[in-house]
Amino acid sequence: MVGPGAGGGVPLENANPLIYRRSGERPVTAREEDDELPDSIDDREIFDTRQHLIRTINDPEHPLTLEELNVVEQMRVKVNDAESTVAVEFTPTIPHCSMATLIGLSIKVKLIRSLPERFKLDVHITPGTHASEHAVNKQLADKERVAAALENSHLLEVVNQCLSARS
Repeated sequence: MVGPGAGGGVPLENANPLIYRRSGERPVTAREEDDELPDSIDDREIFDTRQHLIRTINDPEHPLTLEELNVVEQMRVKVNDAESTVAVEFTPTIPHCSMATLIGLSIKVKLIRSLPERFKLDVHITPGTHASEHAVNKQLADKERVAAALENSHLLEVVNQCLSARS
């Protein structure tokens, strides 16, 4: 995806981000493939499944995934299947990243679209990693604001581009 800085006349906020090695694909066990057995959802399932829930979300500015930029990591995903909760911390690449809300919204939308409705989602910035973390976290936790954001066709298009598979 081309970010606002690439060709849009606005310089990239983090023109040369650190790029991290992607973790390998996890092997799928026979138990996971057995449709007769109950399949609980865990941290690894959220981060790295065949559906690639969050690791392959595209960054809005760079032609890289959130995993490649170390914005999301499996160790920052907490799932309690019994209590139907999923918490994901994400770490913007720079402390003043103006894309933090969009990144959080993309993660939240991916989870909303992928998980059963029973799950309560908490998507937030890793504490101490962003100048406006409180404001961004407040926006992401507000169901009405998230719903209103997704009614904006331009914003929804940008989120969908972040969620689309790269060719």
